[in-house]
Amino acid sequence: MEVICSPRRIQTLALKWKARGRRIAFVPTMGFLHEGHLSLLRAARAAADVVVVSIFVNPAQFGPKEDFNKYPRDLEGDLVLCRKEKVDVVFAPARKDIYPPGFSTYVEENDLSRDLCGAARLGHFRGVATVVAKLFNLVQPDLAFFGAKDFQQSRVVIRMVRDLNFPVKIEVMPTVREKDGLALSSRNRSLKGEARRQARCLYRSLVLARKLVGEGKRLAGEIKTAMERVIKDQPLARIDYIEIFDTETLRPQRRVNRRSVAALAVFVDKTRLIDNLSIWPGRLSLKPSPEGGGPSRPLRGGC
Repeated sequence: MEVICSPRRIQTLALKWKARGRRIAFVPTMGFLHEGHLSLLRAARAAADVVVVSIFVNPAQFGPKEDFNKYPRDLEGDLVLCRKEKVDVVFAPARKDIYPPGFSTYVEENDLSRDLCGAARLGHFRGVATVVAKLFNLVQPDLAFFGAKDFQQSRVVIRMVRDLNFPVKIEVMPTVREKDGLALSSRNRSLKGEARRQARCLYRSLVLARKLVGEGKRLAGEIKTAMERVIKDQPLARIDYIEIFDTETLRPQRRVNRRSVAALAVFVDKTRLIDNLSIWPGRLSLKPSPEGGGPSRPLRGGC
């Protein structure tokens, strides 16, 4: 496995691979890898000749009061895991390599990024789209793998790929969870003791939403109120948002249907967690569309 820090070096290598007809799979990460990331690495390894992983904590997607400096980092541990998963190249640039002095060009998606985390974290998806566009240009992937826990992010990336004609197929893989349902996240390690126990309320509220829809409830407001009660019952939990939306447009719904997804962002103690679930009964997944599908099965977008 090769570790590369230079953008010029990774791009030169990628262009050589392309010229030789080698299929490149790419997994962009911010490091501090866990089993959710590893599931993406395994899917990438099975799908391509060359697997590239990026490890870069992207400052452009953090707000001024967010946890960029406290975001967990463990490059040496990440490299050990990547070697075990037979990754070919780890791209681990420094901040100055991605955002050199005088950097002033950003990519913005102005529809799917407006609500949910986009409303709660202003500028977040501009930072995501910008760094992903740069990484795609450097790595030249045929396939790129993302996790469904960050559902809105995956939709924004798929839309960017479509709108800007990136020649890459986006694969969005199922959320990986702890035994108690908590979605795996690098931020989970910030949860200690009682905070970790109370964090289970996110998944419990999503399962409740699905149960209520299965019992015939259709009014989104009624279902969200029930979800809120589950969260507010935990003293350390503070709701950022709870929403039920259409999987294609990400627009809030008044009545649930086959394309409904429930999503939420909750602060547990000082740690912000997100999760989502398709809530239509009997449909843990949704049919793929030209831009992707539901959050509980692989989605596909792009070329």
